Amino acid sequence: MQNFISVDDVSNINALVQQALAYKAAPFVDKALGLNKRIGLLFLNPSLRTRISTQVAAQNLGMEAIVFNVDKEGWALEFEEGAIMNGTTVEHIKDAAPILGNYFDILCVRTFPSLQNRQEDYSEKVISAFKKYAGVPVISLESATLHPLQSLTDLVTIKETFKGQHKPKIVLTWAPHIKPLPQCVSNSFAQWINAWGEADFVITHPEGYELSEQYTNGITIVHNQDEALKDADFVYVKNWSSYLDYGKILSQDPSWMLTQQKLQLTNNARVMHCLPVRRNVELSDEILDSANSLVTQEAGNRVWAAQAVISELVKRI
Repeated sequence: MQNFISVDDVSNINALVQQALAYKAAPFVDKALGLNKRIGLLFLNPSLRTRISTQVAAQNLGMEAIVFNVDKEGWALEFEEGAIMNGTTVEHIKDAAPILGNYFDILCVRTFPSLQNRQEDYSEKVISAFKKYAGVPVISLESATLHPLQSLTDLVTIKETFKGQHKPKIVLTWAPHIKPLPQCVSNSFAQWINAWGEADFVITHPEGYELSEQYTNGITIVHNQDEALKDADFVYVKNWSSYLDYGKILSQDPSWMLTQQKLQLTNNARVMHCLPVRRNVELSDEILDSANSLVTQEAGNRVWAAQAVISELVKRI
């Protein structure tokens, strides 16, 4: 692994999952691995779990972690090639990224899409520019289209909790929300579960909320949520805005919120969500506060997923 931007950077998904679980069992087994190494966490957008879990993971490996909120503390960055910088941007990524590469052994970057221009967002110009110019391994802490650390965490949680002998049935279901959200988590979850190949995977959403086919090719897509939920072992709940009518809310149908009544259609499914969650909009209190909810365990596993990724990259520095 040279970088961690998507599942395509991972040669053995199961091995990485097992490494994460091994770190959960023994967090400090490699506490000297990152000694005298420094990791930079750059945030162009806010974070809670991603920021803290990655810091903890790096420190468990003996690394120094430095956080920089670019959107609040740094110069406005320019990413366009050949830009005439006579506007609001102050520093070009071609100048900033190599310097950061000198300061850090690994660079982590978090950015969000604008949800205004699909072509621009899906070009991944921000994360790609850091990867191109930094000169050190880059970890995505969420990009315009993907959230690979979250998806690795989700697989860790599924592997940790599934005790059946059959292929688990995993359902990714759209949920209502009061504002348009990116497709990053949903794209990424679909990409990782598809690449893993060890589940019966179904995506369900209202018509018009189809994700990009580059992430859903070959996946069963159902517009009837009740039909999709039947016999599910895991239900992953997430809102996303329209990809086709880019960034738009096409429906806020409250009937798509998961409830205990709907959960009765499943195989007593465990319920997942990446957090933060709008209670009683995306997910009901009765689900979130029930024994079926994995959201706290899932969020806790963010540390071990990040630690597994960081350790793989440190070993190659």
